[in-house]
Amino acid sequence: MENNPLGKIQLEEMKEHQQNKKLVASEIGDLFANYLGDSLFSCVFEHHLQVVEDNEVKEFMEFALHTGKKHIQVIQEIYEKENIPIPVGFGEQDIRKDAPRLFSDIFMVFYITEMARAGLQTYANTLTSSFRQDIIDYFSMCLEDTRITYNKGIHLLLSKGMDIAPPTIPYPKNVDFVEKDSFISVLAGKTRPLTALEIKHLQININTNTLGKAMMLAFSQIASSEELRGYFRRGAQLAEEQIIELGKLLINDNLPTPKLMDAHITDSTVSPFSDKLLLYHGILSNGIGIQNYGTAISKIMRHDIHIQFGTLTASIGKYGNDGLNMMIEKGWLEEPPTAADREKLSKNSTGNQSAE
Repeated sequence: MENNPLGKIQLEEMKEHQQNKKLVASEIGDLFANYLGDSLFSCVFEHHLQVVEDNEVKEFMEFALHTGKKHIQVIQEIYEKENIPIPVGFGEQDIRKDAPRLFSDIFMVFYITEMARAGLQTYANTLTSSFRQDIIDYFSMCLEDTRITYNKGIHLLLSKGMDIAPPTIPYPKNVDFVEKDSFISVLAGKTRPLTALEIKHLQININTNTLGKAMMLAFSQIASSEELRGYFRRGAQLAEEQIIELGKLLINDNLPTPKLMDAHITDSTVSPFSDKLLLYHGILSNGIGIQNYGTAISKIMRHDIHIQFGTLTASIGKYGNDGLNMMIEKGWLEEPPTAADREKLSKNSTGNQSAE
């Protein structure tokens, strides 16, 4: 006997009702961003599969690549059904198949796991602004695929001796209530210990910047122009500054800070990827960093950390904006779907009307 047959009937009726419903702005925008992201990640995975040495890591990479290509295929089918042009994104033209490895195997597991963590937030967000049933089904599938990827990643990292979890703290012994406003403010230069959620978000943002610093260092070795190499060096320095500032907050409470991943970069100066892919990846990483800080600010209760996170977010925003300007100057930035420019349409109108 089927479970909840009424629910299945209602689902089929909803699909029938929505079969001619056009995609809304949020769905179009999320599909576009998803296509660019998964096409980029697929290129990264394809390169590393050519140089991977560890069999367990290879199996994980193959799973991640299969998942990314599956997402791309579904989006292409949606675009074709809706008569929407398929974005260029990234593909074979952005991979140098004979290039040596740029990162260690363990770094790539860390990379995929961190990207999956960011993907869980992104796909949860896309679901809350999706309305057509086939789009809800698609992003639900993506969320489950990403959950599995994240789960595989953290277990593989642990099996290889790398733990990216936040530090432990003592279990609460009593149920208490906050009695003084010093809980959220800094009084006479003194602050209370970090809460569990504050530790969590500090760890997440340090991990993100640890990944970002290593990536920017590696990209600074392989980019084809001094302009891009300088941009990536600046990104690595920015990430290092953020790691130091966030780490101080943990150290002040005698908590450990995560290790850097710089040693997992090889000395290769041969790029496996096009400059376009490198630069867009940097911009994508900046967006993840800003998203992380935004989430953290909404959960953190100490004003001094609020202010610090706001300052760090502004630094990332400026750096990312400079990268976007470079993408535009080089003709590499695909324009995302936008609303109709009514003023432009009005000015270009010929005023012709049908004779009927």
